[in-house]
Amino acid sequence: MLVLSRRNNEKIRIGSNIVISILGVSENHVKIGIEAPSDVKILREEIYETVKKETLEATKKSREISKADLSKLSINKIKKKK
Repeated sequence: MLVLSRRNNEKIRIGSNIVISILGVSENHVKIGIEAPSDVKILREEIYETVKKETLEATKKSREISKADLSKLSINKIKKKK
């Protein structure tokens, strides 16, 4: 982990296309701005962990679906003309 000290209005660059700006510093908070391409996902850690947990739970539930449950699903089939 790289640890840097920055003051108000200073910036950190990651690669050529991500810039982190220090917008404000108070006693217990640092306000930052992040400039990044739209294809880069930026999430707070607690949100990332929640999404990861829910994705794992959904995956487990989908594996638990039995063949009997699948047979109850109706499927529309296209009739082929001979």
